[in-house]
Formats: sequence, C-alpha cells, structure tokens
Amino acid sequence: MRLTQTLIPTLREAPQDAEIPSHKLMMRAGLIMKLGGGLYTFLPAGLKALRKVEKIVREEMDRAGALEVLMPALQPREIWEQSGRYTVLKDAMFKIKDRQQRDMVLGPTHEEVITDLVSRQINSYRQLPKTFYQIQTKFRDEIRPRFGLMRAKEFSMKDAYSFDVSWEAADVSYQAMYDAYVRIFKRCGLRTKVVEADTGAMGGNFSHEFMVLADSGEDGIVECESCSYAANLERAERMTPKTETTTTDKAPEIVATPGKRTIDEVSAFLKLAPHDLIKTLIYVADGKPVAVLVPGDRDVNEHKLARALGGIPVQLADDATIVQVTGAPVGFAGPVGLKIPIYADSGLKTPRVSATGANAADAHLVNVLSGRDFQVAEYFDLVIAREGDSCPRCGTRMREKRGIEVGHVFKLGTKYSKAFDAGFLDAAGNRQIIVMGCYGIGVTRTLQAVIEQSYDENGIIWPISIAPYQVSVVVPNTGHAESVKVAEEIIQKLEAQGIDVLFDDRDERPGVKFKDADLMGLPIRAVISERSLAEGKVEVKRRTEKEKNMIPVSDAVTFIENIIRGELS
Repeated sequence: MRLTQTLIPTLREAPQDAEIPSHKLMMRAGLIMKLGGGLYTFLPAGLKALRKVEKIVREEMDRAGALEVLMPALQPREIWEQSGRYTVLKDAMFKIKDRQQRDMVLGPTHEEVITDLVSRQINSYRQLPKTFYQIQTKFRDEIRPRFGLMRAKEFSMKDAYSFDVSWEAADVSYQAMYDAYVRIFKRCGLRTKVVEADTGAMGGNFSHEFMVLADSGEDGIVECESCSYAANLERAERMTPKTETTTTDKAPEIVATPGKRTIDEVSAFLKLAPHDLIKTLIYVADGKPVAVLVPGDRDVNEHKLARALGGIPVQLADDATIVQVTGAPVGFAGPVGLKIPIYADSGLKTPRVSATGANAADAHLVNVLSGRDFQVAEYFDLVIAREGDSCPRCGTRMREKRGIEVGHVFKLGTKYSKAFDAGFLDAAGNRQIIVMGCYGIGVTRTLQAVIEQSYDENGIIWPISIAPYQVSVVVPNTGHAESVKVAEEIIQKLEAQGIDVLFDDRDERPGVKFKDADLMGLPIRAVISERSLAEGKVEVKRRTEKEKNMIPVSDAVTFIENIIRGELS
C-alpha cells in the first residue's frame, strides 16, 4: 500500500482530551478519530490492526471447538426482564422504542439472547456440550467515557457461552476457554496477569480476569510476592491479621466531638491512631438495615459484604434510615446499643478496646470493648485488600498494582438457563437444567492495551502479529528513480508472500518519513536510498532495535521474511 493512496493522518501533538499514552498514540498515529464522547471511527490502519486481532480470536475460538454465530445488537426489553437484569443494568443500557412503541435495548451483552436460542434448539444431552461465540458491537451508556477505546460507549467484543450437562462438564469447557485466552493474548503480544475476580451483574460464582498491568489501568489488583495468588480488589481476600488482645475495666465514656465526622477528624481530635477506631456503617441488605464494622483505617468491600450475606443486594443506607436506626446523623454511628444485626470484619475478632460513634450527634464513645459492649452476629473478611496485607493462601506480603481488564471468564451456573427454561433430557429421560459459562474479550480494548504496554518516546511498537503493516518501506528521495524501482520490486515480492507493506512514497523530507515510521510503530523498516544502493544494499532496522542491518538487495526479502517468520512462530 502506498502511503499517498491511503489515509493515515499523523499528528505531531496529541489532542488535549487524550489522557493516557495509548489513547494519545492511537490518535497521533492516525488509527482512530473521535466522533463524540466514547465514539470513535476506525481509520484504515487502525481497522487493519483490529481485523488482525479478530482473526487471532477467531482462530483460537475455532481451535477450542466453539461455534461462531452472530446475534442481534437490538434486543427486546422482555428478555432482559425475563432474566431480571433489566433493572440491574438499566442505567448502563441504551433504550429505544420502535415504531410500534415497543421497548428495545442496544445490547451491552448477550447472555439473554444466546440462552433464549439454546432453550429453543437444544433438548437432549446428545446435543451437549456446545460453546457458541460471536464478535459483535456492544453498547453501554458509560457515565464518563474516557481513555479512548478503554471505556467507550460503542465497542467491539468477543463473547462466548458454553452449555453443559453438569458442573463437572462445565469445568472442562471453562478450562478450554481459559487456555484459549492464554493463547490469544500471547499471540497478540500481550503480557497478561490472570486474577480471581468478582462476577458482578453477570452472576455465577467464580470468574477470572485477564489483566494487562499498566500504571494507567482503571482496575486495582493485589498479588502475592511468593505464591501465584492474585485477585482484583473487588474479589481479593487477605489473611486475618494477628492483633494483640486489649482490655479495660472502664465503662464506655461519651466524649463530645462537635463537627468531627470522618475517621481522620475523630482520630486527630481523640489523639488515637485511625486503626484504634471502629468504623460503623449502616447498610440496607435485602431491604433490612444492618450494621457493618471495619477497622477505622479500612474501607468496606461491598462485593465481599454481598457475598458474605448470601449474595443478596446491599447498599449504603440513606440519611433517613441512619437517623431511624442510630438516632444520630451521618458520621456518629456506633455498635453499642444498636438493635439491628451487626457484622464485622475478621480483623476485629480479637477483643480490643476502641473508640466508636456514640449514636448521638457530635459525640463518640471511648473505652469500648468488643464482646462486652456489643455483640457481633458474624465475622467475615469485609475490607478492601491493599498493599502489605497477607496472602490468604500462604501468608506472604501482597503488593498492589493497576491493570487493564482485557478478558473475563465466568462460571455462570444455572442463573440464565433457569430463567429461560433451557434444559435437556438426560440418558434416563429426566429433564435437567443446563450449566453455563460465559467468556468475554474486549477486542477494541485489547488493541489499545497492546499499545499501552508497548511504546516508547517515539511512538507505538507493534508486535508483528497485529501490526497494521509489518514492513515500512521508506525511500528518502522519491525523485531517485533507481531507489523507487528497487523499493517496488522488494514490495512486490514481500506482498506475494502475504506480508503487509506500507510504502512511504510521499514527497516529504527524510526526517518526516522516519519520524512517522517510528510513530506508527511498524515492526520492520527498510530504507532504500542512493547511498545504500551505491553499496548494493538495503538498510533494514527493527523497531525494537537501535542497530541497522545493511543487507544486499538480493537478500533483503529473505532477511525480512525470516524476521517475520521467527516472531510469528
């Protein structure tokens, strides 16, 4: 492809609203152009790279035995109500009406659609197992679209769904998809970290995320410094810390703390360390208020809390409920005297003397002894894990990192198959419910994540497998006929071998051409100039290396082919 015949509008400076390196580089390298918040047009080079990611995904899905389908992006409201997720996800969905005024949604995901399909088409154990996948456009009404393709309103996703006769069989399907994901990301040139994750609105009881570690990542994770344990912060556990038992004969004493509501304000006022306070929060769990206690220097992990209480929905109580339960405004709740169930973090299980809210305005209690002055219904690990916590498996210190989620695999179980009556007759003729799994890869996000992980001060560094063009051929002086002739001959031979080549045939200064080649990040650059041809050679340089190789013209094509073949293998 001649650069003068395509559209790659490179920019010297990044747009002001581009926030992270990969977003800036995709805009500067002419891969995408912004239409509006969270909406991007893929330009020719960006689309070529995206299609290569899709090709890798398809090859590995097919290799794993999955069957490709294509489901509607436009979906009737009724199937979302049937699964119970219309209310759960309604704020994230784009909702429209057709000309008959029927409610429709633009699909953020496709569990409902695929389960409806299976409920109609599969009725015998002989038809199972089955795994279906698609690469489809998804729509989510993000509150704050940001970071380019990382958090967009419209994006491309590969989603797959497995259907099995039992949990044991479902584990086999899950592992097949897990292994396929490992291969996909490796082929895309990504270094990923697999972490345990919360299932969230998807449902199910177990999942793993494939994370690309990056300082710009929106997701926090912790990983053990010794063993293989790693989890995102929604899921991460920690070993219960060993704390020293403290006691007192003094009764709880009220201390006036006018206007002191936050932990920092109260601890400074009382001259106590934050961890010597007990933070009391009032939640509503399945419609009923409960109190949740955590050390003063920790925050409640609401995902853990929901799981600890049996998977029921939980949310912070509103101001009116807090006043009704505690008799005090927000900021002064404490466990002493509460008439509602009290649940506490396992870090508070050891008896200790603490300060708490006094359930009265502008007042706190000191000399509060757990087990004496209040009773806890149950202890759970309820706090957000952080750097320095002990690994729940081996006890070693954990460290905290940031990551970009590019893939997620779920063990869904029967949540959707029950809702849609997706069942089968077993060998004995008895009707059973299908066990499901689901598996997602953000295809557009994966493309940008590659750049976020692989760039330098000069631009993108593409892996050969998904580079829009694998070779950049540069002729510094396009007025030199012999240089152009040799360049075209080399390009013709490379393209005959299925290699994507971009020929910079612009009438531009050599420095501009070299800067753009580095910015676009194409893996191999071949320079044909009057100087190199005077020696009968071509200058070949890899984007990842500083040294240049002077290769005889007759050997240049083979030399480049060997580089590409070696990396792809």
